[in-house]
Amino acid sequence: MRWILLGPPGSGKGTQAKKLAEAFGAMHLSTGDLLRQEVSAGSDVGRQAQAYMERGDLVPDQLILMMIRGRLAALSSGQGFILDGFPRTESQAVELDRMLEGLNLAVDHAVLVDVGDPEVKKRLAGRARLEGRSDDNEAVIERRLDVYRRQTAPLIAYYDQRGLLLRIDGEQPIESVFAALERAGRS
Repeated sequence: MRWILLGPPGSGKGTQAKKLAEAFGAMHLSTGDLLRQEVSAGSDVGRQAQAYMERGDLVPDQLILMMIRGRLAALSSGQGFILDGFPRTESQAVELDRMLEGLNLAVDHAVLVDVGDPEVKKRLAGRARLEGRSDDNEAVIERRLDVYRRQTAPLIAYYDQRGLLLRIDGEQPIESVFAALERAGRS
């Protein structure tokens, strides 16, 4: 399993990626989690990324690529991966393709966890209350959705044209979404 999970913020990509990684023994790479770890640690990458994250902007490619490259190179022989939150732009997708080719790997599927805006807003507002995340306030949610539509949603066509896109209804209950993903992973 070498998958990319696509979908708007709050679509459940992270939840599903963790479950899939455990079920299939794959490495889960969440750029959001990695970035929050870097910010919390006060690293150079974290300090640079924090300003972008607080505005709801995408963190520049060079910072993301620095984190991803080393982790993909460290995969165990035959181990799969699930990318959650990367790539977010077509230029990142092209760079990922180059990195994977250099590692003699390829993506099996780009899986769209499809969730509409009203549900996304409801989920992110709830997450902000529960987790106290500063990147989930109302203004930032709107900004993140706008950035997603302009910069990340075009990846749907990018992967569809390559015959790699799978669509999953992300508005189902968590277990139903996981069952659909698990079936796709076993086929």
